[in-house]
Amino acid sequence: MYKKLFIPGPTHVREEVLEAQAAPMIGHRSTDYSDLHKEVRLKLEKLLYTDQYVFLVTSSGTGVMEGSIRQAVRPGKKALVTTCGAFSDRWHKIAVMNGVAADRIDVEWGEAITPEMVDEALSKEAYDAVTVTYNETSTGVMNPLKEISTLVNEKYPDTVVLVDAVSAMAGAKIAVDAWGIDVVFSSTQKCFALPPGLAVAAVSERMIERAKEVPNHGYYFDFLTFLKKYGKDQTPATPAISLIEALNTQMDAILEEGLDNRWQRHIDMANVVRAWARKHFALFPDENYLSNTVTTVENTRGISVADLNAELAKRGAMLSNGYGSKLREKTFRIAHMGDLQVADLEWLLDQINDFLGLG
Repeated sequence: MYKKLFIPGPTHVREEVLEAQAAPMIGHRSTDYSDLHKEVRLKLEKLLYTDQYVFLVTSSGTGVMEGSIRQAVRPGKKALVTTCGAFSDRWHKIAVMNGVAADRIDVEWGEAITPEMVDEALSKEAYDAVTVTYNETSTGVMNPLKEISTLVNEKYPDTVVLVDAVSAMAGAKIAVDAWGIDVVFSSTQKCFALPPGLAVAAVSERMIERAKEVPNHGYYFDFLTFLKKYGKDQTPATPAISLIEALNTQMDAILEEGLDNRWQRHIDMANVVRAWARKHFALFPDENYLSNTVTTVENTRGISVADLNAELAKRGAMLSNGYGSKLREKTFRIAHMGDLQVADLEWLLDQINDFLGLG
């Protein structure tokens, strides 16, 4: 049985988007591809409210995460990594594994990173970069990105802002230029509601200039290498053309829906799940920083999440257990992102209520 995915990636993909991948193949150095690439790029600029560089990268978002941390920190300098869950912690692991010196701001899982925390750390020591995870997928926390990025820009102009928006981009507003973000990236299998395999990144001119000061920052994810083909609307290596065809189709739908309408639909879906969770369980994260794209529910009833998911599979749905050993069975996650609608979430919650005997 086909299962509708209520997990934080990969997400449900519409038939029209799947079919767009079957477009006839074109050469990646042809004008046909350049025309396609340009169409998608201009639509993504609208999505991200930016006039900066927008790159399409054939990889998961993690690839751009690695590329950005390698290119943001000059020799002898350090990064400030903010961590509030499993995916924000990945920033630090990647930095260390690439020989980039990095300090941390750590909070308990379920809590958010605040501008005050970042301000305190940056006031004590100079950092080349600060990393922010807009939406911490493991805990359901949406960090105050606008406020953090604005603070860093106003008070610490030599510090670039690197943003993981993997489970937020196309589901929550990201005003790249107005908020002063230097790098923000995502993957297409989350809020874009495409199959996995493609990353989207917006990169500022300031980040490009910083990259020029950093030696030995690789090739595949090198922003300077991407720039060499940027003017021709092409990529240095062969792109995932079929996925880009699908992204073009999906971007038409996103823009037709209207960006403000799209952000509000995600909030409306989140509110349905939050109300249900408060009534029957509890919300795991701080109520002041709830994600608009995925809700992490605290398993206060001690149910078997694995058994719940097995039953939902029979009914045509799937949600996510808690992330990793720290949260597995102690929480579960319901994603409300991409092309899902309020009615889809209401149906899912009815199925859960029926199985668990909830009123």
